[in-house]
Amino acid sequence: MLGFLKGDPRKKLQKEYEKKLTEALHYQRNGDLRTYSTLMEEAEAMYAKLQEMDKK
Repeated sequence: MLGFLKGDPRKKLQKEYEKKLTEALHYQRNGDLRTYSTLMEEAEAMYAKLQEMDKK
């Protein structure tokens, strides 16, 4: 009945994905490549989940 009040899980994940990419870019520019690579791995996992959601 009040389903419109629930957030869209895809939108939430998309927002987190974009935030993770921005954070990774910041670390890359500052020369912390270890943290950058860790954040990019997490972002790639989020991207894979987004792709799965699109298929459904």
